[in-house]
Amino acid sequence: MSAPQRVDRVSLPVCQHQPRPYDGPPAADLRAARREFLNPALFHLYAEPLCVVEGHMQYVWDDAGRRYLDGYSGIATVSVGHAHPKVTERLRGQVGRLTHLPTVYLHPNRVELAEVLARRMPAGSGLTQSYFVNSGGEANDMAILLARTHTRRQDVIALRNAYHGALALPMALTSIPNWRYPAAQVANVFHAPEPYCYRCPFGLPYPSCEMRCAKAVAHTIKTETSGEIAAFIAEPMQGIGGVVAPPLEYFKIVYDTVRAHGGLCVADEVQTGVARLGEAFWGFEYYGVTPDIVTIAKGIANGSPLGACVARPEVAASLAQRLHFNTFGGNPVSTAAALATLEAIEDDGLQANAREVGGHLRGRLLELQERHQWIGDVRGAGLLIGVELVRDRTREPALVETARVLELARERGLLLGKGGMYGNVLRVKPPLCVSRDDCDFLADCLDECLAMLRE
Repeated sequence: MSAPQRVDRVSLPVCQHQPRPYDGPPAADLRAARREFLNPALFHLYAEPLCVVEGHMQYVWDDAGRRYLDGYSGIATVSVGHAHPKVTERLRGQVGRLTHLPTVYLHPNRVELAEVLARRMPAGSGLTQSYFVNSGGEANDMAILLARTHTRRQDVIALRNAYHGALALPMALTSIPNWRYPAAQVANVFHAPEPYCYRCPFGLPYPSCEMRCAKAVAHTIKTETSGEIAAFIAEPMQGIGGVVAPPLEYFKIVYDTVRAHGGLCVADEVQTGVARLGEAFWGFEYYGVTPDIVTIAKGIANGSPLGACVARPEVAASLAQRLHFNTFGGNPVSTAAALATLEAIEDDGLQANAREVGGHLRGRLLELQERHQWIGDVRGAGLLIGVELVRDRTREPALVETARVLELARERGLLLGKGGMYGNVLRVKPPLCVSRDDCDFLADCLDECLAMLRE
Protein backbone atom coordinates (compact mmCIF):
# COMPACT_ATOMS: atom_id res chain seq x y z
CA MET A 1 0.00 0.00 0.00
CA SER A 2 1.41 3.41 -0.92
CA ALA A 3 1.72 6.23 1.59
CA PRO A 4 -1.28 8.60 1.75
CA GLN A 5 -1.07 11.65 -0.47
CA ARG A 6 -1.20 15.07 1.14
CA VAL A 7 -4.31 17.12 0.55
CA ASP A 8 -3.17 20.72 0.13
CA ARG A 9 -6.25 22.58 1.30
CA VAL A 10 -4.20 24.13 4.09
CA SER A 11 -0.55 24.92 3.50
CA LEU A 12 2.48 24.49 5.72
CA PRO A 13 4.48 27.66 6.43
CA VAL A 14 7.51 28.21 4.21
CA CYS A 15 10.70 26.40 5.26
CA GLN A 16 14.09 27.04 3.64
CA HIS A 17 15.66 23.76 4.76
CA GLN A 18 16.18 21.25 1.96
CA PRO A 19 16.32 17.62 3.12
CA ARG A 20 18.95 15.30 1.73
CA PRO A 21 17.75 12.68 -0.73
CA TYR A 22 16.80 9.48 1.05
CA ASP A 23 18.62 6.42 -0.27
CA GLY A 24 17.64 3.88 2.40
CA PRO A 25 15.29 0.90 2.14
CA PRO A 26 11.64 1.57 1.16
CA ALA A 27 9.14 2.02 3.96
CA ALA A 28 7.37 -1.19 2.94
CA ASP A 29 10.58 -3.17 3.41
CA LEU A 30 11.19 -1.56 6.79
CA ARG A 31 7.69 -2.41 7.88
CA ALA A 32 8.15 -6.05 6.87
CA ALA A 33 11.50 -6.28 8.66
CA ARG A 34 10.06 -4.62 11.75
CA ARG A 35 7.25 -7.18 11.79
CA GLU A 36 9.78 -10.00 11.61
CA PHE A 37 12.51 -8.80 13.95
CA LEU A 38 11.02 -6.34 16.45
CA ASN A 39 8.68 -7.12 19.30
CA PRO A 40 5.03 -6.82 18.20
CA ALA A 41 4.27 -4.68 21.25
CA LEU A 42 5.86 -1.78 19.34
CA PHE A 43 2.71 -0.37 17.80
CA HIS A 44 2.23 2.19 15.01
CA LEU A 45 0.49 5.53 15.47
CA TYR A 46 -1.00 5.52 11.95
CA ALA A 47 -2.79 2.89 9.90
CA GLU A 48 -0.03 3.18 7.31
CA PRO A 49 3.20 3.58 9.32
CA LEU A 50 5.10 6.81 8.72
CA CYS A 51 8.81 6.53 7.92
CA VAL A 52 10.56 9.69 9.17
CA VAL A 53 14.13 10.10 7.89
CA GLU A 54 15.11 13.72 8.59
CA GLY A 55 14.21 16.59 10.86
CA HIS A 56 14.97 20.29 11.09
CA MET A 57 13.67 22.33 14.02
CA GLN A 58 9.84 21.97 14.11
CA TYR A 59 9.61 19.98 10.85
CA VAL A 60 10.30 16.39 9.78
CA TRP A 61 10.47 14.71 6.37
CA ASP A 62 9.42 11.22 5.39
CA ASP A 63 11.17 8.82 3.00
CA ALA A 64 9.30 10.34 0.03
CA GLY A 65 10.50 13.87 0.86
CA ARG A 66 7.17 15.09 2.24
CA ARG A 67 7.39 17.68 5.01
CA TYR A 68 5.30 17.67 8.20
CA LEU A 69 4.88 20.00 11.14
CA ASP A 70 5.81 17.91 14.16
CA GLY A 71 3.02 18.74 16.56
CA TYR A 72 3.98 15.87 18.86
CA SER A 73 7.79 16.25 19.09
CA GLY A 74 8.34 12.64 20.02
CA ILE A 75 6.02 12.91 23.05
CA ALA A 76 7.39 16.30 24.19
CA THR A 77 10.93 14.99 23.77
CA VAL A 78 12.43 17.20 21.06
CA SER A 79 12.26 20.40 23.04
CA VAL A 80 14.40 22.90 21.11
CA GLY A 81 13.91 21.40 17.64
CA HIS A 82 15.11 18.53 15.50
CA ALA A 83 18.83 18.75 14.67
CA HIS A 84 19.12 22.09 16.47
CA PRO A 85 22.50 23.54 15.39
CA LYS A 86 23.74 24.15 18.92
CA VAL A 87 22.84 20.64 20.08
CA THR A 88 24.20 19.03 16.91
CA GLU A 89 27.51 20.86 17.18
CA ARG A 90 27.95 19.91 20.84
CA LEU A 91 27.12 16.27 20.11
CA ARG A 92 29.58 16.07 17.23
CA GLY A 93 32.35 17.53 19.33
CA GLN A 94 31.73 15.15 22.23
CA VAL A 95 31.38 12.01 20.11
CA GLY A 96 34.77 12.77 18.58
CA ARG A 97 36.42 12.89 22.00
CA LEU A 98 34.74 10.45 24.40
CA THR A 99 31.42 8.60 24.30
CA HIS A 100 31.35 6.64 27.54
CA LEU A 101 32.62 7.10 31.07
CA PRO A 102 30.95 5.51 34.14
CA THR A 103 30.38 7.48 37.31
CA VAL A 104 33.45 6.06 39.04
CA TYR A 105 35.43 8.71 37.09
CA LEU A 106 35.15 12.48 37.00
CA HIS A 107 33.87 14.18 33.87
CA PRO A 108 33.10 17.90 33.46
CA ASN A 109 29.80 17.44 31.59
CA ARG A 110 28.19 15.44 34.36
CA VAL A 111 29.14 17.90 37.09
CA GLU A 112 28.31 20.97 35.00
CA LEU A 113 24.85 19.64 34.16
CA ALA A 114 24.13 18.90 37.82
CA GLU A 115 25.14 22.47 38.68
CA VAL A 116 22.95 23.91 35.92
CA LEU A 117 19.95 21.89 37.09
CA ALA A 118 20.48 23.04 40.68
CA ARG A 119 20.49 26.67 39.49
CA ARG A 120 17.33 26.04 37.49
CA MET A 121 15.43 24.97 40.59
CA PRO A 122 13.63 27.67 42.60
CA ALA A 123 15.83 29.58 45.05
CA GLY A 124 15.62 28.08 48.51
CA SER A 125 14.05 24.85 47.30
CA GLY A 126 17.06 22.77 48.38
CA LEU A 127 16.77 20.73 45.17
CA THR A 128 20.48 20.62 44.46
CA GLN A 129 21.70 17.04 44.03
CA SER A 130 21.19 14.99 40.86
CA TYR A 131 21.39 11.31 40.05
CA PHE A 132 21.55 10.74 36.29
CA VAL A 133 19.89 7.78 34.58
CA ASN A 134 18.79 6.97 31.03
CA SER A 135 15.03 7.56 30.94
CA GLY A 136 12.01 8.93 32.74
CA GLY A 137 11.01 5.45 33.90
CA GLU A 138 14.42 4.99 35.51
CA ALA A 139 14.21 8.44 37.09
CA ASN A 140 10.84 7.62 38.66
CA ASP A 141 12.09 4.24 39.81
CA MET A 142 15.05 6.02 41.46
CA ALA A 143 12.75 8.59 43.09
CA ILE A 144 10.69 5.89 44.81
CA LEU A 145 13.86 4.06 45.87
CA LEU A 146 15.14 7.31 47.39
CA ALA A 147 11.85 8.02 49.15
CA ARG A 148 11.59 4.54 50.60
CA THR A 149 15.22 4.54 51.72
CA HIS A 150 14.94 7.99 53.29
CA THR A 151 11.63 7.47 55.11
CA ARG A 152 12.17 3.77 55.87
CA ARG A 153 8.59 3.23 54.70
CA GLN A 154 7.14 1.37 51.73
CA ASP A 155 3.70 2.73 50.85
CA VAL A 156 3.52 4.96 47.76
CA ILE A 157 0.54 6.85 46.36
CA ALA A 158 0.17 7.70 42.68
CA LEU A 159 -2.85 8.98 40.77
CA ARG A 160 -5.33 7.17 38.60
CA ASN A 161 -4.87 7.97 34.91
CA ALA A 162 -1.14 8.53 35.50
CA TYR A 163 1.79 7.27 33.47
CA HIS A 164 5.28 7.01 35.02
CA GLY A 165 7.29 4.72 32.75
CA ALA A 166 7.68 1.18 31.43
CA LEU A 167 9.83 -0.48 34.10
CA ALA A 168 8.19 -2.80 36.62
CA LEU A 169 7.79 -0.28 39.46
CA PRO A 170 6.84 2.67 37.21
CA MET A 171 4.22 0.44 35.53
CA ALA A 172 2.78 -0.26 38.98
CA LEU A 173 2.63 3.50 39.58
CA THR A 174 0.93 3.89 36.20
CA SER A 175 -2.86 3.64 36.25
CA ILE A 176 -3.91 3.68 32.60
CA PRO A 177 -5.40 0.22 31.97
CA ASN A 178 -3.59 -0.61 28.72
CA TRP A 179 -0.24 0.36 30.21
CA ARG A 180 -0.50 -1.91 33.24
CA TYR A 181 0.63 -5.52 33.24
CA PRO A 182 -0.11 -8.21 35.85
CA ALA A 183 3.63 -8.84 36.21
CA ALA A 184 4.09 -5.20 37.17
CA GLN A 185 1.71 -5.21 40.12
CA VAL A 186 4.13 -4.23 42.86
CA ALA A 187 3.02 -4.28 46.47
CA ASN A 188 2.59 -1.11 48.52
CA VAL A 189 1.47 1.05 45.57
CA PHE A 190 -1.93 2.73 45.89
CA HIS A 191 -3.89 5.08 43.63
CA ALA A 192 -5.89 8.15 44.55
CA PRO A 193 -8.64 9.64 42.33
CA GLU A 194 -7.41 11.73 39.41
CA PRO A 195 -7.92 15.54 39.44
CA TYR A 196 -9.80 15.50 36.12
CA CYS A 197 -12.30 18.35 36.14
CA TYR A 198 -13.83 17.52 32.74
CA ARG A 199 -14.54 13.96 33.90
CA CYS A 200 -14.61 14.42 37.67
CA PRO A 201 -14.44 11.00 39.35
CA PHE A 202 -16.98 12.29 41.87
CA GLY A 203 -19.31 13.83 39.30
CA LEU A 204 -18.93 17.29 40.85
CA PRO A 205 -18.39 20.65 39.09
CA TYR A 206 -15.41 22.86 39.90
CA PRO A 207 -15.13 24.97 42.06
CA SER A 208 -18.20 24.00 44.09
CA CYS A 209 -16.63 20.53 44.45
CA GLU A 210 -14.49 21.99 47.27
CA MET A 211 -11.49 20.12 45.84
CA ARG A 212 -12.75 16.70 46.80
CA CYS A 213 -10.15 15.07 44.52
CA ALA A 214 -7.33 16.67 46.54
CA LYS A 215 -8.91 15.76 49.86
CA ALA A 216 -9.36 12.19 48.62
CA VAL A 217 -5.60 11.66 48.99
CA ALA A 218 -6.01 11.80 52.77
CA HIS A 219 -8.84 9.27 52.50
CA THR A 220 -6.61 6.94 50.44
CA ILE A 221 -3.86 7.19 53.04
CA LYS A 222 -6.22 6.42 55.90
CA THR A 223 -8.25 3.64 54.29
CA GLU A 224 -5.83 1.86 51.94
CA THR A 225 -2.27 2.34 53.18
CA SER A 226 -0.63 1.56 56.48
CA GLY A 227 -0.99 5.23 57.35
CA GLU A 228 2.76 5.76 57.06
CA ILE A 229 3.60 6.60 53.48
CA ALA A 230 6.96 6.97 51.78
CA ALA A 231 5.90 9.17 48.86
CA PHE A 232 3.25 10.70 46.68
CA ILE A 233 4.18 10.93 42.99
CA ALA A 234 2.32 12.84 40.29
CA GLU A 235 2.82 14.62 37.00
CA PRO A 236 1.87 18.29 37.35
CA MET A 237 -0.24 17.68 34.24
CA GLN A 238 -0.94 14.12 33.16
CA GLY A 239 0.72 13.63 29.78
CA ILE A 240 -0.23 10.29 28.28
CA GLY A 241 -3.34 10.50 30.44
CA GLY A 242 -4.61 13.25 28.14
CA VAL A 243 -3.03 16.51 29.40
CA VAL A 244 -5.19 16.48 32.50
CA ALA A 245 -4.48 19.78 34.25
CA PRO A 246 -5.56 19.92 37.92
CA PRO A 247 -6.97 23.12 39.45
CA LEU A 248 -4.23 25.48 40.65
CA GLU A 249 -4.87 24.77 44.35
CA TYR A 250 -4.72 20.99 43.98
CA PHE A 251 -1.05 20.30 44.71
CA LYS A 252 -0.86 22.67 47.67
CA ILE A 253 -3.61 20.69 49.41
CA VAL A 254 -2.11 17.32 48.49
CA TYR A 255 1.50 18.18 49.38
CA ASP A 256 0.42 19.45 52.80
CA THR A 257 -1.51 16.22 53.37
CA VAL A 258 1.35 13.97 52.31
CA ARG A 259 3.88 15.78 54.47
CA ALA A 260 1.53 15.69 57.45
CA HIS A 261 1.68 11.88 57.12
CA GLY A 262 5.48 11.84 56.91
CA GLY A 263 5.75 11.23 53.15
CA LEU A 264 7.86 12.88 50.47
CA CYS A 265 6.42 14.64 47.42
CA VAL A 266 7.73 13.68 43.98
CA ALA A 267 7.07 15.78 40.86
CA ASP A 268 7.31 13.82 37.61
CA GLU A 269 8.44 16.56 35.21
CA VAL A 270 9.22 14.24 32.30
CA GLN A 271 6.65 15.94 30.05
CA THR A 272 5.80 19.17 31.87
CA GLY A 273 9.31 20.38 32.69
CA VAL A 274 12.07 22.21 30.81
CA ALA A 275 10.10 25.37 29.85
CA ARG A 276 7.22 23.59 28.08
CA LEU A 277 4.47 25.21 30.15
CA GLY A 278 5.73 28.70 29.28
CA GLU A 279 4.64 30.40 32.48
CA ALA A 280 7.16 28.36 34.48
CA PHE A 281 10.26 26.32 33.76
CA TRP A 282 8.91 23.44 35.87
CA GLY A 283 5.36 22.22 36.24
CA PHE A 284 5.51 22.31 40.03
CA GLU A 285 6.40 26.03 39.83
CA TYR A 286 3.27 26.57 37.74
CA TYR A 287 1.30 25.17 40.69
CA GLY A 288 3.23 27.10 43.35
CA VAL A 289 4.59 24.11 45.26
CA THR A 290 8.04 22.67 45.95
CA PRO A 291 8.55 18.90 45.86
CA ASP A 292 11.20 16.94 47.71
CA ILE A 293 12.25 15.06 44.56
CA VAL A 294 11.98 16.02 40.90
CA THR A 295 12.28 13.59 38.00
CA ILE A 296 13.29 14.80 34.53
CA ALA A 297 13.79 13.21 31.11
CA LYS A 298 12.67 13.58 27.46
CA GLY A 299 13.12 17.29 26.65
CA ILE A 300 16.10 17.79 28.94
CA ALA A 301 18.50 16.43 26.27
CA ASN A 302 16.36 17.06 23.17
CA GLY A 303 15.94 13.36 22.47
CA SER A 304 19.23 11.94 23.69
CA PRO A 305 18.70 9.21 26.32
CA LEU A 306 19.00 10.99 29.66
CA GLY A 307 16.97 11.15 32.84
CA ALA A 308 17.63 12.82 36.16
CA CYS A 309 16.39 12.50 39.72
CA VAL A 310 17.01 15.74 41.64
CA ALA A 311 16.54 15.77 45.41
CA ARG A 312 17.28 17.70 48.54
CA PRO A 313 20.72 16.78 50.02
CA GLU A 314 19.32 14.96 53.06
CA VAL A 315 17.11 12.84 50.79
CA ALA A 316 19.88 12.20 48.28
CA ALA A 317 22.24 11.16 51.07
CA SER A 318 19.96 8.25 51.95
CA LEU A 319 21.18 6.34 48.92
CA ALA A 320 24.74 6.44 50.21
CA GLN A 321 23.66 3.92 52.86
CA ARG A 322 23.68 1.34 50.07
CA LEU A 323 25.83 0.63 47.04
CA HIS A 324 24.23 1.96 43.86
CA PHE A 325 25.56 2.39 40.35
CA ASN A 326 24.36 3.28 36.83
CA THR A 327 26.63 2.30 33.94
CA PHE A 328 25.36 4.81 31.38
CA GLY A 329 23.59 7.45 33.48
CA GLY A 330 25.03 10.90 32.79
CA ASN A 331 27.32 9.68 30.00
CA PRO A 332 29.40 12.39 28.26
CA VAL A 333 27.33 12.42 25.05
CA SER A 334 23.86 12.73 26.62
CA THR A 335 25.02 15.32 29.14
CA ALA A 336 26.60 17.34 26.31
CA ALA A 337 23.22 17.29 24.55
CA ALA A 338 21.46 18.41 27.74
CA LEU A 339 23.86 21.30 28.32
CA ALA A 340 23.39 22.49 24.74
CA THR A 341 19.62 22.10 25.04
CA LEU A 342 19.41 24.21 28.17
CA GLU A 343 21.60 26.86 26.54
CA ALA A 344 19.39 26.89 23.46
CA ILE A 345 16.26 27.34 25.58
CA GLU A 346 17.88 30.41 27.13
CA ASP A 347 19.54 31.83 23.99
CA ASP A 348 16.52 31.30 21.73
CA GLY A 349 13.98 32.60 24.26
CA LEU A 350 12.01 29.37 24.06
CA GLN A 351 10.23 29.61 27.40
CA ALA A 352 8.77 32.94 26.35
CA ASN A 353 7.92 31.45 22.97
CA ALA A 354 6.09 28.58 24.65
CA ARG A 355 4.12 31.08 26.70
CA GLU A 356 3.27 33.50 23.88
CA VAL A 357 2.87 31.18 20.90
CA GLY A 358 1.29 28.50 23.08
CA GLY A 359 -1.21 31.06 24.36
CA HIS A 360 -2.06 32.01 20.78
CA LEU A 361 -2.52 28.35 19.83
CA ARG A 362 -4.73 27.66 22.82
CA GLY A 363 -6.85 30.66 21.87
CA ARG A 364 -7.25 29.34 18.33
CA LEU A 365 -8.24 25.91 19.67
CA LEU A 366 -10.82 27.45 22.00
CA GLU A 367 -12.29 29.21 18.96
CA LEU A 368 -12.54 25.83 17.25
CA GLN A 369 -14.34 24.48 20.31
CA GLU A 370 -17.03 27.11 19.80
CA ARG A 371 -17.58 25.93 16.21
CA HIS A 372 -17.08 22.18 16.49
CA GLN A 373 -19.18 20.12 18.85
CA TRP A 374 -16.59 17.39 18.55
CA ILE A 375 -14.32 19.36 20.92
CA GLY A 376 -15.41 18.81 24.49
CA ASP A 377 -12.44 20.36 26.27
CA VAL A 378 -9.23 22.27 25.57
CA ARG A 379 -6.73 22.27 28.42
CA GLY A 380 -3.09 22.61 29.34
CA ALA A 381 -0.58 25.45 29.29
CA GLY A 382 2.16 26.73 27.01
CA LEU A 383 2.95 24.11 24.40
CA LEU A 384 1.42 21.21 26.31
CA ILE A 385 -2.21 21.12 25.17
CA GLY A 386 -4.91 18.46 25.15
CA VAL A 387 -7.97 18.59 22.91
CA GLU A 388 -10.58 16.09 24.04
CA LEU A 389 -12.94 14.88 21.33
CA VAL A 390 -16.46 13.80 22.22
CA ARG A 391 -19.71 13.09 20.43
CA ASP A 392 -22.01 16.14 20.35
CA ARG A 393 -21.14 17.49 23.82
CA THR A 394 -22.43 14.34 25.46
CA ARG A 395 -18.88 13.64 26.67
CA GLU A 396 -19.07 10.21 25.12
CA PRO A 397 -15.47 9.63 24.03
CA ALA A 398 -15.05 9.97 20.25
CA LEU A 399 -12.48 7.19 19.82
CA VAL A 400 -13.01 6.41 16.15
CA GLU A 401 -13.21 10.09 15.25
CA THR A 402 -9.98 10.88 17.11
CA ALA A 403 -8.15 8.22 15.10
CA ARG A 404 -9.60 9.64 11.88
CA VAL A 405 -8.53 13.18 12.75
CA LEU A 406 -4.96 11.92 13.24
CA GLU A 407 -5.02 10.36 9.76
CA LEU A 408 -6.61 13.40 8.10
CA ALA A 409 -4.09 15.72 9.76
CA ARG A 410 -1.21 13.58 8.61
CA GLU A 411 -2.48 13.78 5.01
CA ARG A 412 -2.28 17.57 5.31
CA GLY A 413 1.22 17.64 6.79
CA LEU A 414 0.48 17.73 10.53
CA LEU A 415 1.60 15.12 13.05
CA LEU A 416 -0.21 14.92 16.39
CA GLY A 417 -0.44 12.39 19.20
CA LYS A 418 -3.37 10.91 21.04
CA GLY A 419 -3.93 9.63 24.54
CA GLY A 420 -6.21 9.95 27.51
CA MET A 421 -8.18 7.49 29.57
CA TYR A 422 -10.21 6.52 26.49
CA GLY A 423 -7.75 7.37 23.70
CA ASN A 424 -9.86 10.34 22.58
CA VAL A 425 -7.54 13.25 23.40
CA LEU A 426 -5.41 14.92 20.74
CA ARG A 427 -2.04 15.63 22.34
CA VAL A 428 -0.45 18.82 21.00
CA LYS A 429 3.19 19.09 22.06
CA PRO A 430 5.30 20.68 19.30
CA PRO A 431 8.96 21.64 19.71
CA LEU A 432 9.32 24.87 21.68
CA CYS A 433 10.66 26.66 18.58
CA VAL A 434 7.30 26.42 16.80
CA SER A 435 6.12 29.72 15.30
CA ARG A 436 2.85 31.60 15.34
CA ASP A 437 2.40 30.76 11.67
CA ASP A 438 2.91 27.08 12.47
CA CYS A 439 0.22 27.28 15.15
CA ASP A 440 -2.18 28.96 12.74
CA PHE A 441 -1.54 26.13 10.27
CA LEU A 442 -2.14 23.59 13.04
CA ALA A 443 -5.44 25.19 14.03
CA ASP A 444 -6.59 25.61 10.41
CA CYS A 445 -5.70 22.01 9.70
CA LEU A 446 -7.70 20.77 12.69
CA ASP A 447 -10.59 23.01 11.65
CA GLU A 448 -10.69 21.32 8.26
CA CYS A 449 -10.26 17.81 9.68
CA LEU A 450 -13.05 18.25 12.22
CA ALA A 451 -15.36 19.60 9.54
CA MET A 452 -14.74 16.42 7.53
CA LEU A 453 -16.04 14.25 10.36
CA ARG A 454 -19.54 15.14 9.24
CA GLU A 455 -18.90 13.76 5.76
